[in-house]
Amino acid sequence: MKKLDRRNFLKLSGSTLIGVTLGGIALRANAQEKLSLDNAQAVALKYTHKSEVEGKTCGNCKYIQGEAGAEWRPCGIFPGKLVNANGWCQAWMAQ
Repeated sequence: MKKLDRRNFLKLSGSTLIGVTLGGIALRANAQEKLSLDNAQAVALKYTHKSEVEGKTCGNCKYIQGEAGAEWRPCGIFPGKLVNANGWCQAWMAQ
């Protein structure tokens, strides 16, 4: 058995922390699915995949998350779901 000195402990701890963090991010990203128009919350907020309101889209909303420029992105209003960047709902708020 190898002696665990401070240097090896820090290397092992750092690698473990990075692995757990990146693994958690990957799992969250894979768990998300596109928001369905018949989702109860989407219906209540009148969500649509294509905005009909001039200058207001999910892509320029305060609640949009994720990488700018992506067509489907996470939204703080619909946890675990992806919304279309060109979409809109009544919860829209300027950034």
